[in-house]
Amino acid sequence: MGFVVSILYIVTYYLTPPTIFGPLTEFRVELILAIFVILVSLPKLSGSMIWKTSQSAALIGLMLATFLSVLIGERWVGGAVDAFLGFIPCVFAYFLVCLHCDSKRRLQILVFVLLFVCLFVIAHGYSELMRGVPDSALQNPQYAANSYLLVQQSDTGTTFYRLIGPGQIHDPNDFGQMLVCTIPLVFFFWRPKKNFWNLGLVLSPVSLMLYGTYLTHSRGALLALMAMIVLAVRRRIKLLPALLLAVGMFAGAMALNFTGGRAISTEAGADRTALWSDGLQMLKAHPLFGVGLGGFIDNCDRCGHTAHNSLVVCAAELGSFGLFFWCMFLFLSMRDSLVLASPKKVSESEPVAFEGESFPPSKGKLEDIDKVEINRLGRLLVLSLTGFFVTGWFLSRSYALMLFLQGGMIEVVYEMALRRGMVPSRLRLARTARNSAGLAIALVLLMYVMLRTVNLTH
Repeated sequence: MGFVVSILYIVTYYLTPPTIFGPLTEFRVELILAIFVILVSLPKLSGSMIWKTSQSAALIGLMLATFLSVLIGERWVGGAVDAFLGFIPCVFAYFLVCLHCDSKRRLQILVFVLLFVCLFVIAHGYSELMRGVPDSALQNPQYAANSYLLVQQSDTGTTFYRLIGPGQIHDPNDFGQMLVCTIPLVFFFWRPKKNFWNLGLVLSPVSLMLYGTYLTHSRGALLALMAMIVLAVRRRIKLLPALLLAVGMFAGAMALNFTGGRAISTEAGADRTALWSDGLQMLKAHPLFGVGLGGFIDNCDRCGHTAHNSLVVCAAELGSFGLFFWCMFLFLSMRDSLVLASPKKVSESEPVAFEGESFPPSKGKLEDIDKVEINRLGRLLVLSLTGFFVTGWFLSRSYALMLFLQGGMIEVVYEMALRRGMVPSRLRLARTARNSAGLAIALVLLMYVMLRTVNLTH
């Protein structure tokens, strides 16, 4: 029951209650669903692995940071409570995956749900595009709110349409990020020597999602795809040929008007780097708790704009306190996924029994998962994280649900390997804290050096 309700919760989050429940939305069905999810999850908490992961501490710290950022940065108690409640879906995402997606089969179902959401949006956007929608209709606020297309102007002044989803993915860049993060996860369904199976359940959906990514015309999504291609093929054809392949595919994508006629260059991103600089100034002025969650736009000299960089937004809005916990979640997710993907760090072993704990389900046996499969799942999760990090460098999506879903999936696979004695124990909290602080400092310094370099070239 808990797993089914969790899946329904995730679908509702992405497709929005009106899309899922229709007229029942007026009865606050989403709130009822959230309460029900909590109730059915309580029995699973006893002995759960979430008490052993430092990601849980990172999420608690982030929740506290969102509250304090508004309370101190904006001196607004009601806003602080709203910020705290607004961050809860992210916490839910991680905990629900860790509690209920406790097997490879359930992880595959979760991936199938993400795939369904992506294909649902692509189908509706493509249908709308084929019917032909006048620009005047898309510029009507009432129509645009329910549309799957966004009308925009290219650098040459021509009009083009960009694919968007409902709710939290009602932006072409956000939906593009979701697509590139989900594409590697679809390969969870891959079966060696099963050509028809792979064609129907892997290659065909991936092709549709690549087309959907094209329809978003997201420059960040294109760069993420190139980075993922380099990582995916470098083990087979070495790094230099992989880079050349990515450059060739990038040139082909640009020739096919992937970005909708918008350039990718330092000059084209000048406004964006100026916003990054504004974000670092906010961090300098409010170093501890930031300007408040969602307060970047209000404190930016360029009214109506956000930083278009997840690191800068987190640092500016939550300060060094929130940035530390955000980096802790990133560090642990990166570290554990890289361990899973490394043949040298994963060993073959017999299943290890742990008494008094609920993972995996006590009704069944440990799944037959060997070292090769753990490494494969680890590589796919690394690719998915890469998609998030590259797009996140150009998007203000520090708290996107996808990141916390990825973190939960990584920890589930890590727990599978840990149960079988294949991987080392999780890092202690003290060591994690030191590394996370170092990562936060390194990322801020990297951003500062990049901005100084860009300024010197102009």
